Amino acid sequence: MLTQLTTLDGEATAISNEDVDTLREGISGAILMPGDDGFAEATLIWNGMIKRTPGIVVRPASAGDVVTAVGFARDRGLEFSMKGGGHNIAGLALSDGGMTLDMSAMRTVDVDVATATARVGPGCLLGDVDQATQAHGLAATLGFVSETGVAGLTLGGGFGYLTRQFGYTVDDLIEVQLVLASGEVIRASRSENADLFWALRGGGGNFGVVTEFVFKLHEVGPEITGGLIAWSADEAVGVTELYRDLTEAASRQLTLAMLMRKAPPAPWLPEDKHGRPIVGMVVCHTGSAEEAEQDLGPLRSFGTPWADLIERKPYAAQQSMLDPTMPKGMHYYWKSEFVPELSDQLLADYRAQFVGLEAPANQAVLFHIGGALADFADDDGAVGNRDARYVCVIQSMYPSDGPAEANRDWVRSAWTTLRKYSTGGNYINFQNADESDDRIAESYRDNLSRLAMVKAKYDPGNLFRVNRNIKPV
Repeated sequence: MLTQLTTLDGEATAISNEDVDTLREGISGAILMPGDDGFAEATLIWNGMIKRTPGIVVRPASAGDVVTAVGFARDRGLEFSMKGGGHNIAGLALSDGGMTLDMSAMRTVDVDVATATARVGPGCLLGDVDQATQAHGLAATLGFVSETGVAGLTLGGGFGYLTRQFGYTVDDLIEVQLVLASGEVIRASRSENADLFWALRGGGGNFGVVTEFVFKLHEVGPEITGGLIAWSADEAVGVTELYRDLTEAASRQLTLAMLMRKAPPAPWLPEDKHGRPIVGMVVCHTGSAEEAEQDLGPLRSFGTPWADLIERKPYAAQQSMLDPTMPKGMHYYWKSEFVPELSDQLLADYRAQFVGLEAPANQAVLFHIGGALADFADDDGAVGNRDARYVCVIQSMYPSDGPAEANRDWVRSAWTTLRKYSTGGNYINFQNADESDDRIAESYRDNLSRLAMVKAKYDPGNLFRVNRNIKPV
């Protein structure tokens, strides 16, 4: 009996049961085929808009398993993808008809308190790392949804509540172990395979399969001041101007994200407010309670908030606070730009996107970064974009039977209006499946040609192409 799998060229090829059995014998982890128990779970990803079904899933338990799987795919010319947390909006975790590596069995976190470092498996979610590191009052710079995969976040650059203090996620990255397309297992750091390490720090999954990340950790928490505060959109002019004033003067301990959307049917809002336009801020302050009270005073005393949920809380709770707002299986469509400043006209255009907005869960977010990004050289890592001070993200979320085109049109329209304020760069991890190669070039800007040369050195056959692909030159 033969199994039909997709090749790198998008054609079908037949793989015999004997070949699959040989692969199975060489893997200590699991091999899953469509219809097998566990296959549906292994191929479930966050963005329900993406419809791809791998022909075979390998769930490696070790770097040796990854070597075997990579060799099997390479020798047969199979399309090949890697799934960490499956949280990428473009659905890059899954190959459609080819081979997918499901890294979920490699999900360990080893914290070394003496050196303030953590060794993290490629199947880990952000919550796994936060739980392990916060037991010692330590943290890495990660994202802001705990079910995001560490691997995808990191390889795309990564930003979150700690970025203003410590930089991008890749600025905490010390070393990686990875399997190349050749099957060789190597390590990369600033002193070993430095060209590859530079490329991995933002260049995505283009260069190999990472089997271990080593992160520098920082003293954070275990308690911080965080939460959410929200007002009626009738107060949007004052709130948006306040946001600009606070973020321009903020210490690096304070990060604020502003959003406008329809009020969700949440228990922390009065029922008569549900569905009405709101403007809010997500708050994270890692300083002392006294410092946070002083820095947040102007925020908490402004206007008449409909809700004020800011409190002392565990940092890990802050990291998972937004999880319910991004449930797995909904349809997501986003566009992003890095922004250098918040002009009066930008804020006016930002507010204007919500006049007459009907979609219940769409939102536009301005996420405060900057700070420590500028402590590193412009070309320190492929991530680049160190001139950014904010991330502007236009987000749509709707169920499978929702008005897809209307939602996507709103995102595109709002993005078209706001992108003129961009630095020229955008966040590679927030690119949709329908983005053109021009958007990849805009993400990497001056670093793209250097990335293409590193790609040619380490993956000349472009085996690792189910990603925002950098073609070898």
